[in-house]
Amino acid sequence: MTDALSGIRVLDTATLFAGPLAATLLADYGAEVIKIEHPKGDPVRSHGAQRDGVGLWWKMLGRGKKATTLYLGSPEGQEIFRKMVADADVVIENFRPGTLERWGLGYDELREINPGIVLARVTGFGQTGPYAKRPGFGTLAEAMSGFAAITGEPDGPPTLPPFGLADGIAALTTAFAVMTALRAREHSGHGQVVDLAIIEPILTLLGPQIIAYDQLGELQERTGNRSTNNAPRNTYRTRDGGWVAISTSAQSIAERVMRLVGRPELIDEPWFATGAERAKHADVLDDAVGSWIAERDREDVIKAFEEAQAAVAPIYTAADIMTDPQFNALGTIATLMDDELGPVRMQNVLFRLSETPGRITSTGAPVGAHTEEVLGRYGVEGEQLDRLREQGVIR
Repeated sequence: MTDALSGIRVLDTATLFAGPLAATLLADYGAEVIKIEHPKGDPVRSHGAQRDGVGLWWKMLGRGKKATTLYLGSPEGQEIFRKMVADADVVIENFRPGTLERWGLGYDELREINPGIVLARVTGFGQTGPYAKRPGFGTLAEAMSGFAAITGEPDGPPTLPPFGLADGIAALTTAFAVMTALRAREHSGHGQVVDLAIIEPILTLLGPQIIAYDQLGELQERTGNRSTNNAPRNTYRTRDGGWVAISTSAQSIAERVMRLVGRPELIDEPWFATGAERAKHADVLDDAVGSWIAERDREDVIKAFEEAQAAVAPIYTAADIMTDPQFNALGTIATLMDDELGPVRMQNVLFRLSETPGRITSTGAPVGAHTEEVLGRYGVEGEQLDRLREQGVIR
C-alpha cells in the first residue's frame, strides 16, 4: 500500500513547536521528513519530561523523521542546504523574519534552485507588520487572540492553557496550508510561500467573537466552565471523588437531563425553551444536576446518562485514556519500539483513511542519527563529513 503523501519530501528546520508538529503530521501520512537540527540538537530534546536523560516530547515530535544535523549559519551548511532544496517539495521554518534572507536562503533564492518549492514560514506574528520581528510563542497568541480573556472564572484572572494550544492549532493549519500549496502547484507548476502567524488560526476556533463585537459591540466575558449558549453545561463532582462533564447543546438533551435528575418541572419554565435563556438560569440548573450527581458514583452517573441518552463524559487523566475501551477500539494510542527506551506509547495518527490510513514509522531518533545517510545523497561523505564535524557544522 502506498502512503498518501509518498513522494513528498519535507525539510523541517523549525523548532518549538508549531512548525515541527506540522512536519510530524505530514510524516504520519507518508511524507519523507528530513529534520535539520542545529548540531547542538533541537531544543525540544531537553524540553519537558525525560527518562534517563532522553526527552519524551522529542520522541513524539520527532517521530517518522530523519534526524540530520546541519548548521545553516555557516557558508558550507548553506551550500549543502541549497543542494537539499533542489529535490525537496517543502521547507518548514520558524526563524525570525529576515534570517533566511541574511543567510542567502530566502524564497527568491530557493525558488531559483527549485521553482516548485513550498516555503512554509511559521512565526508568532507573521512576516510583515510592526510586530513581525518580535519573539513569538504560542503563549502570546493565546493572550492576544482573546482566548485568555474569555477563559477562567468570572471573578478570576484571564487564564492561559497549560499546554501548547495555539501552537497545536497553528501546526494543524500549517499542514493544511502546505497541502493546499502543493495542490495549487499541480495546476501552476510552481511553489509559493506560506505565511503562517501563530496569532491568527486560534482566532477562528474562538468562534464569532469578532463579528459579534463588530455588529453588536459585545465582548464575551469569562464564565468558567459554563456556556452563554446553553445550560446545564459544567463539570460536576461525583460521590466517589470523580468528575464528569455534561453538555446540553440540543434542546432534547436538556430535557432528558432534567427528567433524569428528577426535575421535570423545570422543562415547563418559559425560559427553558432556548439554550441562551437556560444559560441565564445556570445557577438553578447546576444545582439540580450537581446535587443529583453528587449523590452517586461516577460509573453509576455515566450509566444512567447513557441509558437516558443524555450527553456525559468522564473527566480523564492520561492514565484513564490508556485504559478506555473507546480509545482502544479506535487505536488512539500506538505502541512503538524505541532504540533508547524500548516499547513506548504515544498518540497515534490524527485520523483514519480507509485506503491510506497513515502510520508512525519510528519514534524520534537520536541527534544526527541520519546525518551520514541524508547528506550522503548530496555527495557529502568521507573526509568532508569528518571536517564538517570538526568545524561544528554537523554532528
